[in-house]
Amino acid sequence: MNQENKTPSTENQAEEQSNSPKQDSQKHSILDDVQGIIIGSLLAAFGIAIFSHMNFLIGGTAGAAFLTQYTTDFTFGPVFFVINIPFYILAIKKLGWDFTIKTFLAVSGVSFLTEYIPQIFEFGEINPWFAAIFGGFLIGSGLLMLFRHKASLGGLNILSIYVQEYFQISAGKFQMVADTLIISAAFFIVDWKALLFSVLAAVALNIILAINHKPGRYRGMS
Repeated sequence: MNQENKTPSTENQAEEQSNSPKQDSQKHSILDDVQGIIIGSLLAAFGIAIFSHMNFLIGGTAGAAFLTQYTTDFTFGPVFFVINIPFYILAIKKLGWDFTIKTFLAVSGVSFLTEYIPQIFEFGEINPWFAAIFGGFLIGSGLLMLFRHKASLGGLNILSIYVQEYFQISAGKFQMVADTLIISAAFFIVDWKALLFSVLAAVALNIILAINHKPGRYRGMS
């Protein structure tokens, strides 16, 4: 009897030990996080640069930065950087310093790259359908990389990650609704055609997140 009672415990311990190295091997290294944040920020910044060239919008703090750019003399990068500062407080309290620092680096990277890309890459005439869909895919892919390395682009991204982590609501679905509402609020500021293409872009962006970033799907977290 004693041997029978000990067997399950021994098997459980052996299973935990066998699973432990596998779990550890799935964690991102510092180098993984660095390349993920750099490439994710670059993809997102390139998509944002396309949107800026086409006078499109996007949701969240990026949308607010776009509206500021379209109505003032300020450019996207500095406004995007400043407007995200208050959201770091929520990130620190609810999501921790690691997430906050990575998000700060990603936001800083996008703020810089959106100012620098037009200096090294000249945009000509772009079909608006292609710009909306491809630009949305670029930003969505960039966000996906950042999310998978425990980072974001601040603002609603922080809220969407928080909602997914604590309420098991898809980050993509949450942000799709929020982005659509924000873009709709810009009806009197942006040309209606650009606004419609912005809605299409928001759908394209969030399709990437809704399909590829679901709670419990991705295990390689740092």
